[in-house]
Amino acid sequence: MNGKPAWLKAHGKAWVRGEGRPIYDNPWINVTEYDAVAPTGRPALYGVVSFKNIAIAVLPLHDDGTVTLVGQHRLPHGDYSWEIPEGGAPAGEDPLEAAQRELAEETGLKAAEWRELMLVQLSNSITDELAVGYLAVGLSPADGEHEVDDTEALAIARVPFREALDAALVGHMPDVLTVAMLLRAYHMAREGLLAPPLARAMLG
Repeated sequence: MNGKPAWLKAHGKAWVRGEGRPIYDNPWINVTEYDAVAPTGRPALYGVVSFKNIAIAVLPLHDDGTVTLVGQHRLPHGDYSWEIPEGGAPAGEDPLEAAQRELAEETGLKAAEWRELMLVQLSNSITDELAVGYLAVGLSPADGEHEVDDTEALAIARVPFREALDAALVGHMPDVLTVAMLLRAYHMAREGLLAPPLARAMLG
């Protein structure tokens, strides 16, 4: 799709953000409470969670149509999550360089070709968090030693693309960036936006 369709235009009045009060701050997030006015004209108290990193997601896609996933325990939901490699780019860091670092640290891989697939807003009703997703192809072992974050205990699995996609779609991998990136890659394979041998390997 080239250009923005007419139906995507904004309608009505925007939120008016009044005075803000800092509520919480740590090295990763801060929370600010605002006296705001809703698009309906009603006053509203609104809390916004601001993130100090841009979220990074990498879909490592091998020539044989398999993908590399990482597994780890996640604290907020108290569950075990299989997902694509993810991390954060601090302010001032090139998101692509952050993606390359995260791929090496979490999987021990490097990629010959990188392609930005999406820029998305995560939970945009209460946070300003942005995420950038990259497709990494032409994979090979990364140079030198790789080290994960000192709070991460990761498992690694290399699985067929369709198996990963099916697992995501039935809810076994609910991480939203993993679901979105697998679906985006599937759409590209179906629409002829990837190299034919790679698309055949993914869809086969």
